[in-house]
Amino acid sequence: MPSNHAIRDAVHREWTGFRRPGRLIAMATAMLAIVALGLLYASGNHASCDGPCPVEPTGPDGSLVDDQFSLLHRELGEHGGITVRMTSLTGTITYPPPHHDRIVPGLVPWAKAGIVIKDGTRQGSSYAALMVTGAHGVRMQYDYRHDIAGSDGDGSEVSTRVPRWLRLTRSGETVTGHESADGTHWTRVGTARLPGLPRTVRVGLFATSPGDLTLRRVALGGATEQVRWTQAVGVFDQVRLTGTAPGARWRSDTVGEANRTDWEKYVRASGAVERNGTVTVTGSGDIGPAGAVDGARPVERTLGGLGLALLVVLVVGARLATTASRRTAAGGPPLTRGELAAKAVVLAAVTFATGLLATGVVLPVGVAILKGNGIPVLPVSALTGTRIVVGTAAALALAAVLSLALGALLRRARAAIPVAVLAVAVPYLVTSFPLLPDGLARWLLRVTPAAGFATQQSLIAYPQLTAHYAPSTGYFPLTWWAGAGVLGAYAALLLGLALRRLPGAGTPGTDPR
Repeated sequence: MPSNHAIRDAVHREWTGFRRPGRLIAMATAMLAIVALGLLYASGNHASCDGPCPVEPTGPDGSLVDDQFSLLHRELGEHGGITVRMTSLTGTITYPPPHHDRIVPGLVPWAKAGIVIKDGTRQGSSYAALMVTGAHGVRMQYDYRHDIAGSDGDGSEVSTRVPRWLRLTRSGETVTGHESADGTHWTRVGTARLPGLPRTVRVGLFATSPGDLTLRRVALGGATEQVRWTQAVGVFDQVRLTGTAPGARWRSDTVGEANRTDWEKYVRASGAVERNGTVTVTGSGDIGPAGAVDGARPVERTLGGLGLALLVVLVVGARLATTASRRTAAGGPPLTRGELAAKAVVLAAVTFATGLLATGVVLPVGVAILKGNGIPVLPVSALTGTRIVVGTAAALALAAVLSLALGALLRRARAAIPVAVLAVAVPYLVTSFPLLPDGLARWLLRVTPAAGFATQQSLIAYPQLTAHYAPSTGYFPLTWWAGAGVLGAYAALLLGLALRRLPGAGTPGTDPR
């Protein structure tokens, strides 16, 4: 086994040889590709608004949220609640496929109407709601990110779930939801704790409906999103309140924008109407976490130059190994295990540093430019931001080592470079765009080394958020650590095979290049 001194000498020789102008220029090119293309993307995106762009609402935890609905409400104290019977839920969908030429009755799966306790009517304020949905049964949702299933969450028709009794009760910062089929026998749906809920809040009935999302096939089977405006109508009776101030009056409001479409202006306005003990609430929008479908950008969109940088480091890795093979063919000493191991250490370190510096610059600067241009950016925690920067750099380094191992195994750059590109770069690039069917794209990002670039993902797939969860929209099928494990396993396996084929004895070549 070589001594520590011998290992240090081998690594030093490889580092000295790596500092050839061509290799340094190549790594600088990879860095500039990430930075320049990322900043170009950020600078080229501008919000277009009539006047100042509205500030995107943020929830209690600081995340961007959707908060748009119609509400009939009144004051509620620290202890009390609301009980109602919901008698129907209907809706309207504008211009659905296949012909996009009609306005039809219908409900999207996450259309919702029910009862809510909320910290005022400002967008983004804390809330808990109990609702009947278009295709997901009775749900209790709170503070935008949280969703609890009640009855009939199997996609059954709304007609099988109404009439339905709903009840929300408040005790300090705790809100509990119950449902019933007959108003006598109640089942608890869930309990939510809303920290900081003030003594007086708003309680009432609401309705909203997110856009109708369908997919249009393009290219080789890929899909792009089409979203149409929808509206939901909830009808309630037998409204009972406890814990409200005597003589308090009901108020009808819309949280967020409303009544801007021609349908709302001329056919059915969003809002609440009470007549003869029956309340009809009509609304459009959504209450939940914001997603990319709403125009907000994930921070990793600033890494658009990563694909070009990946191509560069794959070429550098393969050629670094095949240079030694050409030396052997010319009569020089053969490539040894120690020399290849030292090359892997140097290549991984240089590529990691390159990726770390490039992503560490482009991510915060690109996000700042996007925000300055009025583009909303989905916020991430400091820990997630660090994971994206470090993880992306590590994925580049592992890809470079994989290419180095292929070069040592195949011994010719003409063979090693295409194999490395096909195994890593091609799956990563073709799944970044809506070219392939979603199922094939997910499969490629599970079984190929390109899975490792899941380390850059910050998007969260919320079950209660209507979105196109596919690689072309930024959703990797594996978690970041599982994807990194796939890439790491490929790199380790190929490097192990390459080391096993090489001689272990002898002095490394005198020409470290």
